[in-house]
Amino acid sequence: MSSMFGKPRASSERPPQSPLPECNVAILGCRGVGKSALTVKFLTKRFISEYDPNLEDTYSSEELVDQQPVLLKVMDTADQDGPRNCERYLCWASAFLVVYSINNRKSFEGCQCYLEVLALHARGCQRRCPVLLLGNKLDMEQYRQVPSAEGMSLASRFGCLFHEVSACQDFAGVQYVFHEAVREVRRRAECNLPLQPLFISEERPCPPLATPVVLPTQHSLATCTLNTLSTVNYKEIPSVAQAKLVTVKSSRAQSKRKAPTLTLLKGFKIF
Repeated sequence: MSSMFGKPRASSERPPQSPLPECNVAILGCRGVGKSALTVKFLTKRFISEYDPNLEDTYSSEELVDQQPVLLKVMDTADQDGPRNCERYLCWASAFLVVYSINNRKSFEGCQCYLEVLALHARGCQRRCPVLLLGNKLDMEQYRQVPSAEGMSLASRFGCLFHEVSACQDFAGVQYVFHEAVREVRRRAECNLPLQPLFISEERPCPPLATPVVLPTQHSLATCTLNTLSTVNYKEIPSVAQAKLVTVKSSRAQSKRKAPTLTLLKGFKIF
């Protein structure tokens, strides 16, 4: 409580809120494929025509995906001709968007290097993050150099999802791809939930039965013969501790606004 002119005034401080779950998405791809355009389209619903290709930044947006809030952090990377200094996003991201231009075959061939790096990293750390292969510039269909079938084939080869979008025209499609990355992270987190506690039994033999009990064979299982009954006491075994994903804590205060919040956007010309 604070006072003004001798009268008490209610404090304006709000009770602390529980932090939102975070999802870190890194956008990878060769120079000029539209990584920054996709990022800004998702965050602002606008298309940019000019930007600094050497600029790399991380942006945050509070999103509602399937009626569940999430703090989505997007790293717009700035590799020049291929994967460079990959540790900065390999250990940070929980999902990856690998982007190429459908009207540039060289960019499609270059994205294979990124997929190989991600696959190698997944085998080394035994943690496989969701990967989405994304064909951008669908509005340039008349200049297409990479058929959709080739994109699907490459995605199938590396076990990742595949989509084609246009950062220039289609906000709904761009938003769907980012939200789908969040959904994939959630699905994999659910699959890696701690197992239910196991139980062991302490058997106490009872007097043998006069005649053995024979269990009928079902589903090709061998016949078992039980000669004793037992009373069972269950003891719970603690579940094994699960490893946690490495995340980056946000120092930005949480906002109650439902609209996406762009925390950093420099070097872009928005039209």
